[in-house]
Amino acid sequence: MRAFLLLLATLIGAAGLAGRSDAQVRLPDFGDSAEAALSPADERVLGEAFMREIRARLTLVDDPLVEQYIQSLGYRLVAASGQYDLGFTFFVVEDDSLNAFAAPGGFIGLNSGMILATTSESELASVLAHEIAHVTQRHIVRAIDHANRSSLPVLAGVLAAIVLGTQDIEAGHATAAAVFGATAQSGINFTRQNELEADRVGIRILAEAGFDPREMAGVFEKLQIAARYSTRLPEYLSTHPFTTNRIAEARDRAERLPYRQHASSESYHLVRARLLANTAVDAQQALDQLLDELSGDRAQSPTANAYGQAVALARLGRDGEAREVLEGLVESHPDNVAFRAELAGNALRTGSLERALALYSEGLDMYPDDRVLVRGHAAALNAAGRPAETVELIDRYGQLYAIDSEMYRLRADAYQKLGRTLESRADLAEYYYRAGLFGQAIEQLRRASRESGGETDFYASARIEARLEEMETELQQRPGRR
Repeated sequence: MRAFLLLLATLIGAAGLAGRSDAQVRLPDFGDSAEAALSPADERVLGEAFMREIRARLTLVDDPLVEQYIQSLGYRLVAASGQYDLGFTFFVVEDDSLNAFAAPGGFIGLNSGMILATTSESELASVLAHEIAHVTQRHIVRAIDHANRSSLPVLAGVLAAIVLGTQDIEAGHATAAAVFGATAQSGINFTRQNELEADRVGIRILAEAGFDPREMAGVFEKLQIAARYSTRLPEYLSTHPFTTNRIAEARDRAERLPYRQHASSESYHLVRARLLANTAVDAQQALDQLLDELSGDRAQSPTANAYGQAVALARLGRDGEAREVLEGLVESHPDNVAFRAELAGNALRTGSLERALALYSEGLDMYPDDRVLVRGHAAALNAAGRPAETVELIDRYGQLYAIDSEMYRLRADAYQKLGRTLESRADLAEYYYRAGLFGQAIEQLRRASRESGGETDFYASARIEARLEEMETELQQRPGRR
């Protein structure tokens, strides 16, 4: 699993293999192997560092509609797990390969290709439930402890495999195979035990959350079939190996539970259609697929299918055709955020600024805290030359929820228009930081520090200096400093 190898790279770098003294960076105390390897707080710290590496190396789907759905689905499953005390963060990587992974601290990611490979919400929930089980059963912590007790050459070999793998996949795999050859059997046994336990726990979570637990075996089979017709093994299979017995055991375990059919939600269909339209290499091909499904009466949700067509049309620059589809959707579903936000975005792109502002304002009257609408309205207000309202809107949202990277960028633009350079640079720094661009983030704070001065800037200057020190310290501790 690329993600888990990156995690080990972080551990290796922090341990000093990148050429720094051990005194510079301290890993959390792993403790005795008989005890818990990492405390929940240490897991979270390590997980957050892992996420910064992920953001710097991979492209995440920065789409509030997709993010809100995945978070909602994930937390529905977490609630069913009974592990309310564990914090979880769910995110989507823009990648058409089939993969999902979990990291310390409850960070769970899945590729957009995995979402598109599913045909029901229960199948998608099965993948997430399995990864949630890896976290709740502390498999990741045990794996870190297992790696920590391995020899340094083994860990160094993993790092070499990562580096080679970024240049040549075959070379990377060959290096990893050579390094782990001597300890392969213990690693395989460790993995099999964890995978079987994650299956069992995941199936229980699915049933408790109201999904069809039989879909777990179904999605396993689908992945196996995909592997047969592919020249490259799906990453999910390389890290979650399936066997006929394992699939049969999952099916048998699910059959013992009361039958419960689950109809996929409209949100699932909308997100899937949106991802297909936005992430396909060829937008025209995605549009043709959506039109073909609809004309052939194969669309599971004609409404979501039409929405996907509008998104694909917009991506192709055919905004007039997209607007016609969206007007009909908003008329028939006036309270649907996705349709309203897409139509407002269409109006903003085509110069109908007042129409865009009205659509966003009406939507926020119904859903005052919706992130999709807040981001869109902020962009429209900036375009209308109303930056003070942009700042007020995002500040109000930030009193209740975490401000995301795009909101920081929008507010930085508004501050700049208002002549508030210090605040603009501080927000730009946060935008770059969340994108994994430490160099640009630190440069913005350094410029702000040089430009600040006077008693009126005292508190702002103090905040900037403190944040600059935090980022510079963190940069020093990163593996492969950039």
